[in-house]
Amino acid sequence: MGIASEDAVEQLSTLIDQVVAVDLKLKHTFQNMHQGNPKHTLIRFLKAREWNVPKTNKMLVECFNWRMHNQIDDIFSKPITPVDLYRGIRDSQLMGLSGYSKQARLYFFHFHFSQGIPVFAIGVGLSTFDKASVNYYIQSHIQMNEYRDRVVLPAASRKNGRYIGTCFKVLDMTGLKFSSLGNLKLVSLMATIDDLNYPEKTETYYIVNAPYIFTACWKVVKPLLQERTRRKIQVLDGCGRDELLKVMDYASLPNFCKRNGSGSSRDSSLDLDNCYSLNHPFHQELYSYTMQQARSKDPLIKQGSLHVDVPEPNPEGTEIMKTIRSELHKIGNQNGITHSLSGLQIDNL
Repeated sequence: MGIASEDAVEQLSTLIDQVVAVDLKLKHTFQNMHQGNPKHTLIRFLKAREWNVPKTNKMLVECFNWRMHNQIDDIFSKPITPVDLYRGIRDSQLMGLSGYSKQARLYFFHFHFSQGIPVFAIGVGLSTFDKASVNYYIQSHIQMNEYRDRVVLPAASRKNGRYIGTCFKVLDMTGLKFSSLGNLKLVSLMATIDDLNYPEKTETYYIVNAPYIFTACWKVVKPLLQERTRRKIQVLDGCGRDELLKVMDYASLPNFCKRNGSGSSRDSSLDLDNCYSLNHPFHQELYSYTMQQARSKDPLIKQGSLHVDVPEPNPEGTEIMKTIRSELHKIGNQNGITHSLSGLQIDNL
């Protein structure tokens, strides 16, 4: 960081110290966010607001209030039960920890990657979000965010003897088609939560198995993104295996990158190598951790979803959603499927 950046961190630190000093609940929520590394957390939020201290201070205070209002610090005291419901969510909201990065190497002309960064796989195209209500999917999404930040990243930092506060994400676009675009509303809600409350947690997004529909949308969305965000996104050929092996070992590759053909497995109940599956060690540990935290609060676990208020998206996110909607209708007109598009109800995004 340069001198100006250091000054921004110091100014923001002073402002936040004044805020948390007068409210123990705010102090607690900030501790859950930074896990002993407040400076790195302040830097993440400063990056998200282009190092503007007043705007970053406003963003952080709004994040504190969002966490307290929605009881995010106690998110693990509210497990998703029964287990069959949670299994259905895991089978329809495809995300999991596939492994960790290996030692840094020259890649895209930068020695940028360090050993031990978590690698998360996300099945964008095959996630159906059709086994539970929207509230359950948002609750599950936030629980994974909090487990990453409170458990996975601190454990990776201890193991590697240095601070690790970000992750890699491999986004599999297999199965992405017009019928799956009705999920854009829910996906945009989760993206808004991440943008405003978990900023700069992803080091790089790797897009694999991209079909035409993604390529067409990416072409018009890319110019709308900030340069900082564009640099993070790498669209790889095919399943991306050769490129990803420069970043991680074979064992850490998501299962859809290990096959000769493309595609994510939907038979998660049988495939222990499938990091989406509830049977995978990551989800077993996450679910066990959640149940333990819940029982420590109240031995009688109550069923029911947690309602979380979703903040208003920033203008950039709104513009991107409008652009995607416009491009989809254009593609639909070209392919004579405008009628099916109108039934997806994505105009409210």
